[in-house]
Amino acid sequence: ETIIGQSLFGQEVYSNLRKQGHRVVGVFTVPDKDGKADPLAVAAEKDGTPVFKFPRWRVKGKPIPEVVEAYKAVGAELNVMPFCSQFIPMNIINNPKHGSIIYHPSILPLHRGASAINWTLIHGDKKAGFTVFWADDGLDTGPILLQRECAVQPNDTVDTLYNRFLFPEGINAMVESVQLIADGKAPQIPQAEEGASYEGIQKKSNAKSVNPEAIHNWIRGHDKVPGAWTVIDGQSVTLYGSSMLGGKAPDGQTLEIEGASRPGLVTKKGLVLHGTDGKALLVKSLQFEDGKMIPASKYFSSGEGASVELTDNEKRVAEEIRNIWKGILSNVPTINDNTDFFKSGAASMDVVRLVEEVKQKCAGMQLQNEDVYMYTTFQDFIQMFVRKLRGDDQKEELVIDYATKEVNSMTVKMPYQCFINGKFEDAESGKTYDTINPTDGSVICKVSYASVGDVDRAVAAAKEAYEIGPWGKMNPRDRGSLLYKLADLMEEHQEELATIESIDSGAVYTLALKTHVGMSIQTFRYFAGWCDKVQGKTIPINQARPNRNLTFTKKEPLGVCAIVIPWNYPLMMLAWKSAACLAAGNTLVLKPAQVTPLTALKFAELSVNAGIPKGVINILPGSGGMVGQRLSDHPDIRKLGFTGSTPIGKQIMKSCALSNLKKVSLELGGKSPLIIFSDCDMDKAVRMGMSSVYFNKGENCIAAGRLFVEESIHDEFISRVVEEIKKMKIGDPLDRSTDHGPQNHRAHLDKLLEYCDVGVKEGATLVYGGRQVDRPGFFMEPTVFTDVEDHMFIAKEESFGPVMVVSKFKDGDVDGVLQRANDTEYGLASGVFTRDINKAMYVSEQLEAGTVFVNTYNKTDVASPFGGFKQSGFGKDLGEDALMEYLKTKAVTVEY
Repeated sequence: ETIIGQSLFGQEVYSNLRKQGHRVVGVFTVPDKDGKADPLAVAAEKDGTPVFKFPRWRVKGKPIPEVVEAYKAVGAELNVMPFCSQFIPMNIINNPKHGSIIYHPSILPLHRGASAINWTLIHGDKKAGFTVFWADDGLDTGPILLQRECAVQPNDTVDTLYNRFLFPEGINAMVESVQLIADGKAPQIPQAEEGASYEGIQKKSNAKSVNPEAIHNWIRGHDKVPGAWTVIDGQSVTLYGSSMLGGKAPDGQTLEIEGASRPGLVTKKGLVLHGTDGKALLVKSLQFEDGKMIPASKYFSSGEGASVELTDNEKRVAEEIRNIWKGILSNVPTINDNTDFFKSGAASMDVVRLVEEVKQKCAGMQLQNEDVYMYTTFQDFIQMFVRKLRGDDQKEELVIDYATKEVNSMTVKMPYQCFINGKFEDAESGKTYDTINPTDGSVICKVSYASVGDVDRAVAAAKEAYEIGPWGKMNPRDRGSLLYKLADLMEEHQEELATIESIDSGAVYTLALKTHVGMSIQTFRYFAGWCDKVQGKTIPINQARPNRNLTFTKKEPLGVCAIVIPWNYPLMMLAWKSAACLAAGNTLVLKPAQVTPLTALKFAELSVNAGIPKGVINILPGSGGMVGQRLSDHPDIRKLGFTGSTPIGKQIMKSCALSNLKKVSLELGGKSPLIIFSDCDMDKAVRMGMSSVYFNKGENCIAAGRLFVEESIHDEFISRVVEEIKKMKIGDPLDRSTDHGPQNHRAHLDKLLEYCDVGVKEGATLVYGGRQVDRPGFFMEPTVFTDVEDHMFIAKEESFGPVMVVSKFKDGDVDGVLQRANDTEYGLASGVFTRDINKAMYVSEQLEAGTVFVNTYNKTDVASPFGGFKQSGFGKDLGEDALMEYLKTKAVTVEY
């Protein structure tokens, strides 16, 4: 079959036909609108079904040849037309072997043509229904295949009727019809002309006064030309939202209605209209000639609450926004001033849609999801919008002096100054330094070089933001909303962030996109969800009789926190620590690595756009010896989180203790062992073993610093690893086919080359690599050492680069290899490959490391705690444990 049509109805028919095993050879639908594809197109494209989006099928009554040719090329045996707003030529209708079938929402021959559901209600039909019929050259006149009907309830509307019956049952009927055709059992019953009707557009001049039940039918039929209307105080007023009133009318204020037999009644529930037959009708909303709509109950007080008088242009924009609300709240017949966005059924995705559609309509408008949650009624929303439009509540404009580059088929815009108290500004000293692109050694831009004075100003801003600013007073759920917004902005800018990460750190772009940036986004979303879930406990204690006691604990933020991060995953390390810190309610001062500051500064820009209050986040590029040391010593900082080398971690811990005994978490060096047993899945062990060493060019804190391979498979393992290394493409990290990019900076490359020289001098066998690649930039060959003995330097010390260090162990010597694996002062990560689950569990229990990977490696997740043992540090990143690193516990005991 082909599907010719559109809308969610068309999508559901398409999806259900496929579920029933029918083959859809093509989908013909309408073109994208405002960059958004029709739901039918979205579903089909996802499945790989050919999709055609022709704006029209014919011109001046004649079929368009190329459209007809495209249609015939798919070879359909049946056209299924669930909902189609286009005129389809007869040579298309009759082309398939089985012809074409169409869905129509009335019991034909009643209500042929447009607005059939509306006319069903307007005419007061007791039954509604739909028809699936065979298309012919008439307007809904073809033979009937099947029909279904349902009773019309007294207060049914177009929406209730459609959602209750016409939509779900119509989908089932279309699928049933196709199956009947496939089985050769589909009838073709000619339509009777007796009782056939086609309702044309009516004019107001033809309107007449009718009884309440007829008015009710007009209103719920949603027909606005002319619709149900009357004249009140000389104005034409259209009526919306009606129900038949049973029993006595409520008390209210009388209102003269032109031509009515008795006055209307404005009550708390709406406007009551009386008929000559003794029945009454309740109308909920009124719309005046100028388009203004009010609750009927507010007719005599409709001007109340308007704190801002709108100009003519603002009124025009307000009506455009009303239409956006109508599009989202499709279940609500009219949008009046008191329409509540959420009480009308809107959900969180609708908030995003509203904000984005309004921003699209009004370019430059800084609207946030939080604004919708704070101003839930249409009137309040418009008041807020107008104030923003006028700049009455405009925040101080963020001024950024970007460094720009045309790279990776885009223009990247990079802030390069210190970010303090919501502003980008030069370092106090005016000093700068060059940040280098490791791919070719060129200067990307100059970056501010923060001083001790800059640290003090940043800490003061963070302290004020915590103690006085809105951040400390904000509801946790609102804080989470801002972090979600920040994650959304990071996702919106993910290609730019990944490009900056690639040129500043040497990360392969595809990895930067997936891991460096992708996991950063996931981390912020994960911790955003924690904001309103931090809980204390109630604790039973011995009572102070004759009184009673209640003891409970509270989890509270620490205050100002410092974060110092490394250069291997610049943005991801920022996210791992900052997201937990902010979710807990703290403010922060962060020092990125001196050689990779750019994504942190871009992050600062996005945080402002997300609405994070000033002073909450401060970013200081510069040296560890100056900025990092001052952060360790500062008396107003209550917590310092650090990722880096063990020697620097020890110095930080000492300074934090001597200054004000600030809380510390340290993620330090590693020499992670990976044990590969002979009963492993060799293909997986080779693939994962290489990843454990060469992932992110080896610049990976949990990289397998030493591989222990069982003797009987050692030679095969090494041979296969070398074979795979030779296939790796070394080159420009922005090239999508590159496997291995440059090392982060020149000094690190030199250190790696020296590391390899030491290995050779100590007697280890250099099987492959060990040299700088002969090309510009800081590239190093993936390297393999074997015959590494336990006493050697390369067996004990971390390379932090693409160097595989391999040692054999005797077959079956599980305890022996465990002893060697644990013979290190580090304990960050570890791994084991074996098919024996008992062996895997035993080894995982015995390995002294914060993380153990079994038959995998590098599999970290935002929900799983990450951190080491021994001299690899203490404290955790990620997971609930990380949140606890940035909270303190207060016990409260009450006597009563």
